[in-house]
Amino acid sequence: MKKYVAEFIGTMTLVILGCGTAMLVGCDSANGGGYILTAFAFGLTIVAMAYSIGNVSGCHINPAVSLGVLINGGMEIKDFVGYIIAQCLGAFAGSGLLALIFNLGGITDKTGGFGSNGLAGVGGSAVAGLIVEIVLTFIFVMAILGVTSSNASHGSFAGIVIGLTLTVVHILGIGLTGTSVNPARSIGPAIVAAISGNTAPIASVWVFIVGPLVGAALAAFTYKAIEIKKK
Repeated sequence: MKKYVAEFIGTMTLVILGCGTAMLVGCDSANGGGYILTAFAFGLTIVAMAYSIGNVSGCHINPAVSLGVLINGGMEIKDFVGYIIAQCLGAFAGSGLLALIFNLGGITDKTGGFGSNGLAGVGGSAVAGLIVEIVLTFIFVMAILGVTSSNASHGSFAGIVIGLTLTVVHILGIGLTGTSVNPARSIGPAIVAAISGNTAPIASVWVFIVGPLVGAALAAFTYKAIEIKKK
């Protein structure tokens, strides 16, 4: 149970700091400032969580990462299901807290949807959105599997490597899909946006569930195929 609580807290924190930053500063790539701040907010949150809950749950805080770890033989089905439930509940709680803060404070949400993902940057194309999310998640999960492998020599720097990888995929992906690479991070804001009357994010949220899960699975199978086992 402690692992599930850690995953709940970690995912809630990721949504509060990542999506909250996007809501506050905006993600307009033409202006750049808010775009970069949001990318770093997500990446630095992963670094912080890796060094705070990593020893408890492994700090997946992302169903796609959990799927990659499952396929790679790093967890059991029971824990996989528990992790996903905890992650989705954490994302929903984080989005709910952001809605409360922004509504009570009369603060303008510059994303218009609690930091939810969308397809506007790819011309509304679900296929393009899927490709973006598959590719970005593949890169992210490959980095995680590599840096946490028993063959890795990065040691205590793993959390920094993972956080920087998440930052760089956001730098590319924000202007395309808002960058999900994390189904829980997409589901939470989309549900809260729908409750608040904006149903657009929930209509396309399937892209941000399917894309990251496919990308993670491809990364896990690829990594298993290329990993050199220690003798």
